[in-house]
Amino acid sequence: MKYLQERALLMSESNIVNVDLQNFQQVLLEGSKEKLIIIDFWADWCEPCKQLMPVLEKLASQYSEQVILAKINCDEQQELAMQFGIRSLPTVAFFKDGQPVDSFGGVKTEGEIREILDKHLPSPSDDLIQQAQTAMGEGDANTAYTLAKQAYDIDSSNMQALKLLAEAAVDAGRLDQAKELVSKIPMVEQDGDYQRIKGKLELAEDAADSPELRALQEQVEKQPDDLSLKLQLALKLHEAHRDEEALELVFTVLAKDVNFADAKKYALDIINSLPDGDPLAATYRRKLYSTMY
Repeated sequence: MKYLQERALLMSESNIVNVDLQNFQQVLLEGSKEKLIIIDFWADWCEPCKQLMPVLEKLASQYSEQVILAKINCDEQQELAMQFGIRSLPTVAFFKDGQPVDSFGGVKTEGEIREILDKHLPSPSDDLIQQAQTAMGEGDANTAYTLAKQAYDIDSSNMQALKLLAEAAVDAGRLDQAKELVSKIPMVEQDGDYQRIKGKLELAEDAADSPELRALQEQVEKQPDDLSLKLQLALKLHEAHRDEEALELVFTVLAKDVNFADAKKYALDIINSLPDGDPLAATYRRKLYSTMY
């Protein structure tokens, strides 16, 4: 009786519910459309059930926005236990979208149950990917890049995040980085999206190598001490989204004369134009700081 009273104190948690014939359809079928349902089949005489239940309640509390712990007392709800074909206790089943997706019998550790939850719950990167896709659809490449980079940093094995980051890098003009990211996509993932991204990258690279730009590069090669000419080339490279080359060129000017013309301003403007989270921005911001101070 004491055990049942202690467990009843936890029923105030909105995502921990006792299930009976009256509410099982609402909890298990309707509720599973919104959250993952963990069904705990237990009985008061079952000692392993009493070992497992606090672990499930702890996890339900920690994942309160994502799961519902549905507790079925098999002594009181024998009809439900029969409907689910329960033959031993404790038994735990997982429901999503009205369908069973996993189950186990007996007592498992908290870590083992977390592994099961991880298989069926959305990862932190999923929401970032969705937001990045929305930003891409709105033509906001910099925001898409920042969000996709965050998702990729969380899970670098997520091919959707990798492809999205590569495409956002192309659209944001981060062509060198896009090329590196595309090279990381394995053969098995080289689908239609991969071909589309690769095609966009090739077109962007062609557009970034204009005759005017090549002519200016030739002038700089012939007059390597002309700092003004180097700044002109840096701005053209920036316009072509070749920012790493542009910054490198500006810093060769600063190395010669830290106060030359608007070199510091150009460096800062290019750095500030980069998407949030771009490692190039952090690298050159530190470099600019050390140059100035």
